[in-house]
Amino acid sequence: MPPRQPITIRGARQHNLRSVTVRIPRGKLVVITGLSGSGKSSIAFDTLYAEGQRRYVESLSVHARHYLEKMPKPDVDSIEGLSPAVSVEQKAPSKNPRSTVGTSTEIYDFLRVLFARTGRPHCPKCGERISSQTPQQIVDSILDMPSGSRFSVLAPIARGRKGGFKRELSKLRREGFVRINVDGDLVELEEVEELDRGRVHDIDVYVDRLIVKPDASRRLAESVELALKVGEGNVKVSVLDSEDLIFSERFACMKCGISLSEVTPRIFSFNNPVGACPDCGGLGVVYQVEPALIVPDPSLSLREGAVAPWRRKSSAYFQNLLEAVGEHYGIDLESPWELLPEEARTLMLEGSDREFEFTFESDEDVHVFKRRFEGVIPNLERRRREYARKTREERRGELDDDQMNHLVEELGRYMLPKPCVSCRGARLRPEVLHVLLDGRNIHDLTRLTIRELRVHLGSMELSSRERKIAKKILKELDQRLGFLEDVGLDYLTLDRAAYTLSGGESQRIHLAGQIGSGLVGVLYILDEPTIGLHQRDNERLIATLEHLKHMGNTVVVVEHDRDMMLAADHIIDMGPGAGIEGGEVVAVGSPDEIMASSASLTGRYLSGDLSIPAPDRRRRPSSLRLTLEGAHLNNLKDVTVHFPLGLLVAVTGVSGSGKSSLVVDTLLPAVRASLGGLMTISVPCTGIKGVHALDKCINIDQSPLGRTPRSNPATYTKIFTDIRELFASLPESRARGYSPGRFSFNVKGGRCEACQGDGLIRIEMHFLPDVYVTCEECQGRRYNRETLDIVHRGRNIAEVLEMTVSEAIPFFGAIPSIRIKLETLADVGLGYLSLGQSATTLSGGEAQRIKLGRELARRATGRTLYILDEPTTGLHFHDIKNLLEVLEKLVEAGNTVVVIEHNLDVIKCADWVIDLGPEGGERGGEVIASGPPEDVALVERSHTGSYLASLLGVSPTRRPSRPPPGPAKPRRGRPRTRA
Repeated sequence: MPPRQPITIRGARQHNLRSVTVRIPRGKLVVITGLSGSGKSSIAFDTLYAEGQRRYVESLSVHARHYLEKMPKPDVDSIEGLSPAVSVEQKAPSKNPRSTVGTSTEIYDFLRVLFARTGRPHCPKCGERISSQTPQQIVDSILDMPSGSRFSVLAPIARGRKGGFKRELSKLRREGFVRINVDGDLVELEEVEELDRGRVHDIDVYVDRLIVKPDASRRLAESVELALKVGEGNVKVSVLDSEDLIFSERFACMKCGISLSEVTPRIFSFNNPVGACPDCGGLGVVYQVEPALIVPDPSLSLREGAVAPWRRKSSAYFQNLLEAVGEHYGIDLESPWELLPEEARTLMLEGSDREFEFTFESDEDVHVFKRRFEGVIPNLERRRREYARKTREERRGELDDDQMNHLVEELGRYMLPKPCVSCRGARLRPEVLHVLLDGRNIHDLTRLTIRELRVHLGSMELSSRERKIAKKILKELDQRLGFLEDVGLDYLTLDRAAYTLSGGESQRIHLAGQIGSGLVGVLYILDEPTIGLHQRDNERLIATLEHLKHMGNTVVVVEHDRDMMLAADHIIDMGPGAGIEGGEVVAVGSPDEIMASSASLTGRYLSGDLSIPAPDRRRRPSSLRLTLEGAHLNNLKDVTVHFPLGLLVAVTGVSGSGKSSLVVDTLLPAVRASLGGLMTISVPCTGIKGVHALDKCINIDQSPLGRTPRSNPATYTKIFTDIRELFASLPESRARGYSPGRFSFNVKGGRCEACQGDGLIRIEMHFLPDVYVTCEECQGRRYNRETLDIVHRGRNIAEVLEMTVSEAIPFFGAIPSIRIKLETLADVGLGYLSLGQSATTLSGGEAQRIKLGRELARRATGRTLYILDEPTTGLHFHDIKNLLEVLEKLVEAGNTVVVIEHNLDVIKCADWVIDLGPEGGERGGEVIASGPPEDVALVERSHTGSYLASLLGVSPTRRPSRPPPGPAKPRRGRPRTRA
């Protein structure tokens, strides 16, 4: 066969790309690499994927395009040979509390079908196997009721279903039925033609009305048979002044008299009212008001805002109410909360049944109220119940996740999630949890890890009939679980909430789904799939991508990982610099060709010509340290961990070993709570010591600087505030009476009102992507003419925002407040960024380094704890070298830096390593090794240590020599002692 035509991009100018022309071979594993900000994502996602998606959408009908995301045409001359494109990007996982690993991968859907078709129902009371009921058994059960009991026989028509049911109602009328029960209301069939289509309905048709007596057996039998026929095997008996009874021809416990409805896949869904636990709504937890969160600072008085929910209220009505409560019940509003009598605190939190009178004076009238004092906790609980009731009324039982999320955000600050007592966190109804398969219910299976579940499903004891039914389902489950294992996620459990996953884990779940789809001839574009992956698991991920390639697909990966680049068929190296200094193709070819190119910075690092050296001597720990005791979140096994202060500490371990649980979810809130003088019960540890040596704790993550295009590096670092004050202090500004607000594009006055300071005007194109055109009034400069008349050293405010950090340093060289902040941004490798670049166009690595730069510019106290979660994400070898220099400056100032990291270059340069493991999930959560990298390299159980040993040249037979004790010294140019 002739070689397939490559994908050819000609004249790409998206973002900082400089008319790039590049060819991507088909059916190959292609890596696009380069410095952070060099244009990798611009060419892979903003050009290649965007054009592929745009062409696909344009091939659809106008009606279909209306419901799909509209992709703008990228700034490129042409792209030839383009295949259908699938993007697997680094995105924040879903915040929906109902989304789990099982639902995200669709594995839970297959389990629901498996249990519905082969599960064995058991009685929730006695645990006995439930068998089917005959019509005669149903009649006998009804006649066992007390003599004289009045009851109605009904046939269930619909349960929790939307629709108008016009056809069904018409059929019932033709068959002679007279009355139906719709959502609990008795309705005459002749009076209703159709129900509300937008609502969920429960419908029962009345078959007969009877009294329990000896001669009612024959008539009852006929009525039950008719009800079973109309109700498709189900019959409902509504007993006067008693609970309704449900019978079924299929499942019933003859011992306890309990009947279950038909076992269908939807009853196993916790996102469906039919299967969800009624007490927690399928969340597995219930939110209860926690007094410790209501009064976070007991040293405050009621007037000072001791009660947090009242602190947010500033209306005159509330102030009058507070005064009236204090006066009526004799409570001192000036006394600190902790000094109030126990009766007064209980009254404030729980309320009183006694009524009292208070007066509220408004501007127009005087209002007199007489009521009882509700109390803070009952008030919050009532609001929660009213919100839930309103949701049920409006949605008729459907679970509204958006509204639930709003409820959690509004009231959740004073509530803590606690396991639901009814379902014990299983999310499902009790009767659903008693449908067993090989002795386990569906929740038991979701609690197993991917690895354990795959083994269990392959070894289940099933009858020949059950195995025949389940054969195809089990095969599909085995394949999907195998894909998750291949991408290194075998430690996850299916009931793990999706919002607790890292970006890398979410991306690999998506990747596993793409592998399972079995598509051929597709262009896959991935964004750093190795993020969050230990070196040990890299080989499995690379093998997965090779599998995609061998299926006939083209795999393009934006990546910095050394193993991934060496395994690639083709590498495209972008550069030579970043931002305006990048946007060019520096080198292309195989890994060997890249390493032979003198122009490729990547090649020089791959070949070893350039490297990040390990320090000759390391800092030794002092007596000061943070001790986290009894950390038990997720898979942490009540570990006690010591973090030496004044060092660069790396927390390592395989994926899922508990790194983020330990540092981000336990250490960070524990330190912050302790610094605030309060150790809340929500911190998952038994205690923390050594916080007295710190004055603050800062988490520097990769979250966006802002959610709107108006946010930029200048506004985030407060440089823009200094610049606006500078412009406002110029003689011309003072003569015109301009204040600093005049030079803001976010408020009226100095901005261009035609575009409201955006510089662009959006033109809606209906079925086509919206078009953004430059504002004709200001020509994209955001300000009006009068504001732009003010210049400093020949440049107006708009021209200053267009300057790069490197250009702005000499321009503002005589103004220390601005120059120092700019120099710190340059120190973290961001000299190429323009001051006014939109925050939405920044990568996660750039956002994190801007935050680092802002912290460096502040006056150092030498007592700060900095926490960074995988700061090397999106960073090139050269960027990592710059990052380490920045972290060194923070540590040299006396601060403590704790990083969660997989990158060996960072780990080998750390002063102290805390390695978790030995594996992920339930087999992790322990401290395997702790000490300098050379000591960790000697621990045989440590996977991280084995890689460090080869990197540092350390082996168990050659223990590194320790220098004599001495004072800690700076690293660069001056040797330092190592512990």
